[in-house]
Amino acid sequence: MADVVALVFDFDDTLAPDSTSGFLEDIGVDAASFWKNEVGPLLEHEDWDPVPAYLHRMIELSRAGSHGAITRARLQDWGERLPLHEGVDSLFERLRARLHEAHPQVQLEFYLISSGIGDVLRRTPVARHFTDIWASEFTYDSADAIDFPRRIVSFTDKTRYLFHIQKGIFGQESRNKPFEVNRKVDADKLRVPFEQMIFVGDGYTDIPCFSLIRRSGGVAFGVWDPRHKEKRSRAWGFIEDGRVSNLNHARFGEDAELYQLLEAAVESLASKIVLRTRMYRG
Repeated sequence: MADVVALVFDFDDTLAPDSTSGFLEDIGVDAASFWKNEVGPLLEHEDWDPVPAYLHRMIELSRAGSHGAITRARLQDWGERLPLHEGVDSLFERLRARLHEAHPQVQLEFYLISSGIGDVLRRTPVARHFTDIWASEFTYDSADAIDFPRRIVSFTDKTRYLFHIQKGIFGQESRNKPFEVNRKVDADKLRVPFEQMIFVGDGYTDIPCFSLIRRSGGVAFGVWDPRHKEKRSRAWGFIEDGRVSNLNHARFGEDAELYQLLEAAVESLASKIVLRTRMYRG
């Protein structure tokens, strides 16, 4: 085992407002109508999964040409400009500094697992802080326009990447080895056991991760954006079902309760790692 605490984030409505809706609005699309009138019928009447449904409708939108082709360059440009929630821009440096002060021998790593679009997320101002980013991906045609879903990250797909973190399978070396995550690893050789992970998310696609991390001794935080009060009841359901350890506004400033709880959770898991190390050496 490595002396590592892994802090794993969802992105949309967790670290930032919904990035896909923001992109659609940025290119002149009525995002509310897109989700209700384009994606909604696929879910309600044609038994589509939500993530491939929205990716499919985006490809159709691009090909229709009414708002211009959706190219990799346009997605990346939006990633560089999209807004982040309060405090996210400095969140990672603050947490690392606090842990280094308390337990300098323990590393803090950040990961991103999202159903959003990878070419957007990898260009955000905070992307450089993540050891790895897993998200939904497109292939592109000869004109650089979105052509077909290359990767879909939805529901239990997200837990797959928790196992990547657990076994230390990440980065460029892991990209062409899709079955490597299924290899058996003895418990004492896992790089980051689930009990050394913290997961932060907001939505239904995060429920499998919430459940896996909580059941395995880690910490799961549910968040909701106070600007979207209609999502509060959904978030409260995570508490009632015992899926999350706590529920907070998606605010990460120095004085925000969520940030302070994250700081405490990181330090607590690090303390357990230090204690375990000393017991082994004793």
